[in-house]
Amino acid sequence: MRLAHVARIGIALAAAATAALAFPAAASAHVTVNPNTAVQGGYTKVTFRVPTERDDASTTKVEIAIPTDKPIASVSLKPVQGWTAATETSKLTTPIKTGDGELTEAVSKITWTADGDAAIKPHQFQEFDVSLGPLPQTDQIVFKALQTYSSGEVVRWIDEPAAGAEAEHPAPVLKLSKKTDTAAGATTSAAPTATATGSATSSSSSSDGTAIGLGIAGLVLGLAGLVMGILAYRRHPAPSA
Repeated sequence: MRLAHVARIGIALAAAATAALAFPAAASAHVTVNPNTAVQGGYTKVTFRVPTERDDASTTKVEIAIPTDKPIASVSLKPVQGWTAATETSKLTTPIKTGDGELTEAVSKITWTADGDAAIKPHQFQEFDVSLGPLPQTDQIVFKALQTYSSGEVVRWIDEPAAGAEAEHPAPVLKLSKKTDTAAGATTSAAPTATATGSATSSSSSSDGTAIGLGIAGLVLGLAGLVMGILAYRRHPAPSA
C-alpha cells in the first residue's frame, strides 16, 4: 500500500510539473521580432515570427506597422514562398536627410498575404525577414501587428510594454542601444588576447598529447618485449645443473 501511495504522489507531481512547463510556452506564443535588440544608427535584419494558436483555423495574413514618428529610410523584404508582400508609405511630418537626399515619405506598413495552401496551419509558425536601417536614435521601436485567421478572426498584437505588467497581446518590440566607440575598442583589443590564449592552450594540449603518446608507445614496446622473452624462455628453457 505504501509503495502504491508513493507512486500516486510521484505521478501527481510529474503531471503538475508538466502543466507548469506547458503554461509559459502557451503564454509566449505570440508575434515576436528576433533578434529583439539592435544598435541605433545601424542596419539590421529582423525576423517576425508568427505562430498559429488556433486548432481550427490558419493564419492567412500578417500586417506589421512601421512607426513614422522615428522613420526608417530603408525597408527591404525577403521573399517568402507562397506569400505576397506589399508595403505602404506615408508622408512624413518632418522630412529627414539621408545620404541620398531628403526623405519626405517612408514605409509605414508591411502586409504579407498567403497564396492558396501557404497559410500557417494550426500549431505551426512562419518567419518573415525584413532589413531595416539606418535605425533611429530612440530606445525602442514598437511594431504593432495584426494577425488574420481563415475564420475571419483578427488578433491585434498592439499592446505596448508597461513596467510591472504583462500585456495580453504584446506588440513586437525592438530594443535599440547607443553605439559606443569605447565598447567597440574594448572588443577589438580583447580579440588578440583571446587568440593568443587559445594558441597557448592548443600548444600546451599538443605537448601533453605528444608526451602521453610517447609514454603509451614505450609501455606497449616494453610489454611486447616481456612477452617475447617469456615465449623464448618456454621454447629454450635454461639447462638444469
